[in-house]
Amino acid sequence: MGENEMAVFGVSGAEEEIYRHFLRNPSTAADDLHLLLHTEPGQARVRIDRLRELGLLRVEDDGRRIAPEDPETALSRLIDLRLHALHQELQRVTRSRHVIDGLRAEQGARTPPPQGIEQLEGLAQIRNRIDDLAFFARDEILSVEPYTRLSPENIARSRPLDLRCLRRGVKIRNVVSAVALQDPPTAAYLRELSEHGACIRVTADTTERLLVYDRRAALVPLDPRDTSRGALLAHRSGLVSNIIALFERIWDQAHELSTADGGGGPARDGLSAMERRVLVAMCTVGKDEAGARELGVSVRTYRRHVAELMQTLGAASRAQAALLARERGWI
Repeated sequence: MGENEMAVFGVSGAEEEIYRHFLRNPSTAADDLHLLLHTEPGQARVRIDRLRELGLLRVEDDGRRIAPEDPETALSRLIDLRLHALHQELQRVTRSRHVIDGLRAEQGARTPPPQGIEQLEGLAQIRNRIDDLAFFARDEILSVEPYTRLSPENIARSRPLDLRCLRRGVKIRNVVSAVALQDPPTAAYLRELSEHGACIRVTADTTERLLVYDRRAALVPLDPRDTSRGALLAHRSGLVSNIIALFERIWDQAHELSTADGGGGPARDGLSAMERRVLVAMCTVGKDEAGARELGVSVRTYRRHVAELMQTLGAASRAQAALLARERGWI
C-alpha cells in the first residue's frame, strides 16, 4: 500500500499508522501504544483522540480498550464530510464569477455569449452527465419523470445521489407518474425522499421528461418514449426558461405525494421513518455494510434494526421479512 493513503481525508501518516495498528489488533489497550510506535505517550494520546473525533476509533464498554470502526462505514462518513467541504469550496469559487464581469468591464470587452445546446448520445453518457450535474448543483433540481417503476438497481444507484443533494441543502422538486405508486419499492423510495425534504408531486397523465439544474442547465430526451436515443443539454437562458415554464405548469397541475398515495406513512402501518428505510434497504441493498452506509448508521445498529423488524414481522429470514412486508403493503 502507498504511504499515507488516508491523507486525502485529513488523516496524518502517524494517525493512519495507529488506525492500521488497531485494525490488525482490535480491542487492545492503548497504554503501551507509544512504545510500539516509538513516540511520546502524550503524542499517542492526542492522535488517538483525533482518530476518535474522526470516527475511526471508539472506546469499548470497559473504557480501557480501543477498537477500530469498520473501514467501509468510517471512510464513507469521511468521504461525505470531505465532499461537503469540497462542495462548499466549489460554491465559493463559482459564486465569484462576477469578478470576471468586473474585469471585462475594465478591459472594455463584451461578455462572450452563453453556451448553446449539447447533444448527448447513449445512456452511459447521459447518466454520467446527470451525475455531474447533480454533484455540482448548488440550489435546486427540477424534474419530471414519467416512469412506471424503478428497478432495485435504479433505486440503489439513485439513492446516494439524491440523499447527498438533500443533505447539502439542494432543493428537489420532482413530478412522477401516479402509476409508479403501484410498485411498492418505488413508492417506498419516493416516500423516503419526501421524508428527507424532497418535494414530490404525482400526475395522472404526462409524457414529458425533463431535468433542470440550478435554472441554468436543462436536460430533455431526443425522444421521450425512447431515452436510449440520446438527449439534449441546453445552456441558453431562453431555452432553459421555456423548459422551466413547462415544468411549473406540470407542477401546478400535479398532486402532493401524501394525498396521492393516502399518506403511506407511520399513521397507516405504525412504522417509523428509520424502520421504513431499513425495510427498503433490506430489499434493495445486498451487504449489511452497504445498507448501514445508506442509512448513515453503524453496521451494528443496522443489524439491530433488521433483527427488530424480523421479530415484528414474525419472519425467520430476511427474504421472508421482505416478502411479508410487501404483502402487508409496508413497502
